[in-house]
Amino acid sequence: MATPTPSVKAVRGTRDLLPPETALWARIEQTARDVFARYGFGEIRTPIFEATELFARGVGEETDIVSKEMYTWEDRARAQSEKAQSLTLRPENTAGVVRAYIEHKLGETGAPQKLFYIGPQFRRERPQRGRYRQFWQIGCEVLGPQSSGSESPVRDAEVLEMLATLLDELGVKNWKLELNSVGSSEDRKRYNAALREALAPVKHQLNEDNQRRAETNPLRVLDSKDPADQAIIAALPKIADYLDDDSRAHFAAVLAALDACSVPYTANPRLVRGLDYYTRTTFEFTVPDGSGLGTQNALLGGGRYDGLSEMLGGPKAPGIGFAIGEDRLVLTLQAQREALEPRTLNLEPKLDAYIAPIGAERNAAALALARELRRAGLSVEVGDGTFRLKKSFEAADRVARHIVILGEDELASNTATVKTFATGEQVKVDRTKLIDLLRT
Repeated sequence: MATPTPSVKAVRGTRDLLPPETALWARIEQTARDVFARYGFGEIRTPIFEATELFARGVGEETDIVSKEMYTWEDRARAQSEKAQSLTLRPENTAGVVRAYIEHKLGETGAPQKLFYIGPQFRRERPQRGRYRQFWQIGCEVLGPQSSGSESPVRDAEVLEMLATLLDELGVKNWKLELNSVGSSEDRKRYNAALREALAPVKHQLNEDNQRRAETNPLRVLDSKDPADQAIIAALPKIADYLDDDSRAHFAAVLAALDACSVPYTANPRLVRGLDYYTRTTFEFTVPDGSGLGTQNALLGGGRYDGLSEMLGGPKAPGIGFAIGEDRLVLTLQAQREALEPRTLNLEPKLDAYIAPIGAERNAAALALARELRRAGLSVEVGDGTFRLKKSFEAADRVARHIVILGEDELASNTATVKTFATGEQVKVDRTKLIDLLRT
């Protein structure tokens, strides 16, 4: 007997999202869209793959993303007139948004561009809870010419206040905002020199990745989550001691604006972000232990990137942005579900009605009634007239608030028999009153 061929499965680090969980994903995304609209953001959709050069220049050659995690391939020429090109599935979306800003000359409007995106990103990292090789991000970017006010600390504070509002409206409990200033590019040059000097006698005690970073990008050592490295990191110089007056004043203004908005925060002098383009304000929102994310409890992060446009060959366009790990946000909401509002707990709301035709000859009439109800804005499932009535009731109770029985008598009298499962009440109503009844 032949051995059955193994079924094809999803690639490691990817997964299928299925109902009812996708209802929570949809609710998260709709809430985000609603909040972003109130703050004047519009949606941008960039390609899933870009020229590899974009990420090498924008994200940084020495970052783990570029050096280890990108999905890159050589796109072969299909004609003599074409050239082969190195392409990469996007590992993050800020560089693509800034590329679009430059390409479409969005800065010429003179106004700050407030853009949001929702979509998949790709990194070849070790899969673990809440981290996948195809993962979803919800993000925003605010950028524009200096004259538009895009460099103002009020933009930083507005983004952070918006995130606090979004997390509250989603029902995320006990979130914590940590922020820091990593200064200007000149500040970081001075700080990196101080870090290299401080790390030189102890770098052999760090893990292998951090030994490399100590030479190539010492600021990244501060981002290490390795418990064995924390004592060394705690003794390193603080970037606050290397900020110039402008960077200090900018950060102080951000904190003052957050205080005015009553957004709670903690200044964390060790907080850095893993991408080379960050300047000045950097931040993370975390959730407590037990929120579904394990020991790495960062929910989202971001920061200011005042020189990224110039790195990519564009005009000066100071900006700030963030990305929410949507996979991690879903895990958090699921873990905290006991504390959430009932509307958030109900991942798959029941339909308004289930139509149960009595007899196969009434299937067409049931479908016509469903069309009428759906066009009135009701959500409806249609059964099958071959089902026994008991089976129809069981099926209806699983998915709908009401069952609408459509038999020979109902069709003859232009009525419908309706049972409401929550109350157990069953009534016969005129078809002209059916829509109003189902909406209750």
